[in-house]
Formats: sequence, C-alpha cells, structure tokens
Amino acid sequence: MPVEAQACLAALASAFSGSAFLPGAETPARNLQDTSYLPPQMPLAVVRPDTPEGVAEAVRICAQHGVAVVPQGGLTGLAGGAHPIAGAVMLSLERLQGIEDIDPAASTLTVRAGTPLEVIQRAADDAGFFIPLDLGARGSCQIGGNLGTNAGGNRVIRYGMAREMVLGLEYVLPDGTLVTSLNKMIKNNAGYDLKQLFIGSEGTLGVITRAVLRMQPRPGCVNAALCGVDDYADVVSLLGAARRGLGPMLSAFEVMWADYWYEATTTVGVRSPLTGQHRFYVLVEAQGLSDEIDGPRFQGWIEAQFESGLVSDAAISQSMGDVAAFWATRDACSEFGSRLGPHVAFDIGLSAARMDDFAVACRAQLAERVPDAMSVYYGHIGDGNLHLVARSRSAETQPMSQISAAVYETVRDFGGTISAEHGIGLLKKPYLSYSRNPQELALMRRLKAALDPQSILNPGKVFDMRDMA
Repeated sequence: MPVEAQACLAALASAFSGSAFLPGAETPARNLQDTSYLPPQMPLAVVRPDTPEGVAEAVRICAQHGVAVVPQGGLTGLAGGAHPIAGAVMLSLERLQGIEDIDPAASTLTVRAGTPLEVIQRAADDAGFFIPLDLGARGSCQIGGNLGTNAGGNRVIRYGMAREMVLGLEYVLPDGTLVTSLNKMIKNNAGYDLKQLFIGSEGTLGVITRAVLRMQPRPGCVNAALCGVDDYADVVSLLGAARRGLGPMLSAFEVMWADYWYEATTTVGVRSPLTGQHRFYVLVEAQGLSDEIDGPRFQGWIEAQFESGLVSDAAISQSMGDVAAFWATRDACSEFGSRLGPHVAFDIGLSAARMDDFAVACRAQLAERVPDAMSVYYGHIGDGNLHLVARSRSAETQPMSQISAAVYETVRDFGGTISAEHGIGLLKKPYLSYSRNPQELALMRRLKAALDPQSILNPGKVFDMRDMA
C-alpha cells in the first residue's frame, strides 16, 4: 500500500471511531458492489459519517493525501456509479439519515442525504403533503443518490425529474469544503443556481449531504386503469387523449410490451387484472382533488377510449387496493434480478412515437449479436423513457459488452439518449458520445477539472481519467 494511502487511513481512523471507520478487510459485503452486476471490489476502507461535517472531514482528509473517494447511497444504481474502485475510500451515507424540518407554510421538507426515499414519502404524507418522486427501489434507495443521478421514476409526466423538487442543497466539494445553501424560496435568482451542478453529477463534482425538497399537495383521490391495447399507434393516440382529456390530473402513463407482461405475470407471478392477451398493456393514473368529481370524470374518459376503439380491454380501479395491484404489474421488474437471473438493464430516452420501432430494431440487433438472446420492454412512455432488460439465456457469463453495444448503437441510430434517469457511471461511459456532442463533452470535462483538479471524487465514473488531460 502506498505511503500516502497508509497515512490517509491512519488519519481517518483517528477522526472516525467505532463503526464509523471500517478498514478494507472489514468492509461489509453490501459495500463491495452496487446493483450493476459488476464484480465485487475491495476498497481501502469504508467511512460512515453521521453528520454533514463528518462527510466534509472525510473528504478533506482524503484530498490532503490524494486518495480517491467513492460516495455510496442505497446502492440501487444500475450503471455502476457507486461501485467501488481499487485504491479508493468508500464514503457511505447510510448513517446520515433523518428529516430535519417540515415547513407547511413553505411546503418544504429538509432532509439528510442518507434518508431512504420511502421514509421521506411517509413523512410528507403524515404532514398532509406529497413527495412525487417514486420508484421501485423506494424502500432502499437514498435521497442523496436519487438527486445525484437526477432520478425520474413513475410520475415525471406530471411533476418532472428529481431536480424539479429541489429548492436548496448542501454539498461537500472535492477539497472538503462544506457549502450550505438550504434555500426554501421558489424564486431565488441571486447569482448562479449552483445546486444544478451537483444534481445528476453522480458524485463526481461534490457529495450531497442535505436537501430542501418542495412538497406537493396530497392528492384528494387517485384513479387508475390498466388497459389492453393491440397496436402501438393506438398507444400513442391514447397518450394524446390522456393529455387532452385528463389534463393536469394525468400523473402516470406506463406501457408494458407483451414480452414484459409474460415475464411479470408468469416468471415473477404477479396476478394479471386482465383476462385477454394484448400486444401492449398501458397503466394510466390520474390524481385529482375529489373522488366525487374526478372519479366519474376518469370513468367517463376511459369509456370514451373504448368507444373510440383505442382500448380493447381495461380494468378500472375501485379502491386504492386496485391501484396498488395495477402498479404491482409495473413494479414486477424489481424482481427480475432474482427471477430472470443475471441480465443487463437499460434506461434510455426516445421519441414516444418511435419506441415500438426501436424495440423491433433492438430485438433484431440482439438476436444477431447475442447467442440465445431475450429482451423485454417497458417504461414511462409518457415522458419518453423506455426501459429494457436483455440477457443471453444460455451464456454462463452474460456478454455485457455485446449486449450493450447492440442496444446503445440502436439508441444512437434512433437519435435517443443512452441515459434517461440512471446516470452514466461505469457501464455507460464508453457510449456517452452517442448522446453528447464533442462540445458538450469538452464542457463537462472543464467543469470536472475546475471543481476537482485532483480527480478525487468518484474518479473513472462518467469520464475516464485520461479525459482529464
């Protein structure tokens, strides 16, 4: 071990006592990898501060000794952004938890970065409000990681991405400086909006420690329908009809292809609310103010879609239990890791009108390049975000590079983005140029070099080290 690394570990051990500092050999198994299927990697140590000041101290010590730091949240990321790297210290935020303040007048919630998303959702609900950010990993993902990747989730069509709900932010810079800017005001144009540099930067520019989140009014009612649709042109027409007919009530428009539906209802075993077989299954959700008014309005809208021929079958919620059952079909993908086995997961962005054309082309590319390939398609079509998982049924070790190349080259050919909401991390790094032009990439490198000239924070993620030259 290099002398500087030994000195760094000694300084960290002196500053953090007990379970707040764990040498590499004592690293818990969960900290050795994230959800990207990359092989486990032993770090130099794991530091687990429980205060923002502790996070700043850990980063400062590592910066002084030139030792890399990899921030870790709930470890639910699929791109390898929180995956350990050799010779680095892991900075886990799992002990930096807690709701610090709920301000009903400002409709804000101030929270520490290690707090699980589901805890935040419940706190807002108990206060009579609503946190719109939602995703399948809500019970284990942490808000710092959600903001670090600019998570999207299920209701972007109405509420926008994670960055849309952030008013203030506290973060640690690569030299260990703690910057506290916990703004609660919606209108604040006093200089640069610095927080936007760190939201979506995957811990490469700074480590988020606290955030002020903008809460929304709690919906007075939620209605949902699970629809069977037999032509993709009708799916697109249904989306347009939902936007026109439901207006601001429309909170989700999720589409599941037949291949996904088979795996969800057969392999995972989720009960199907529909009896027939369809090419597409569409989950439409609307959040309203009053069930007496908005319930019949939603029912009438669904009936109009039957009459127009866009929908051939549908189950309409009669209770929140039904809404949860409909969402269970969409959340079944969270069990693909254990039920399907090792696979490669993708989160891409495309024009909604071309998503089925993409699926057809992508299947063909995978069949040509990957032995015994299978893939399934689903996603937040209302906001242009398609998910897919792909694997070789027969390969002992998944041919990740062949699978990724087939998918991302098809994305490039369709003019889409290789990452809609999960970040770049390690796995998407070779393909970043498919979605960003040379001028954009050069500006990203300049920002990284300006804020982190030593490349201390999460080196090798998003950019290779040689990109800093």
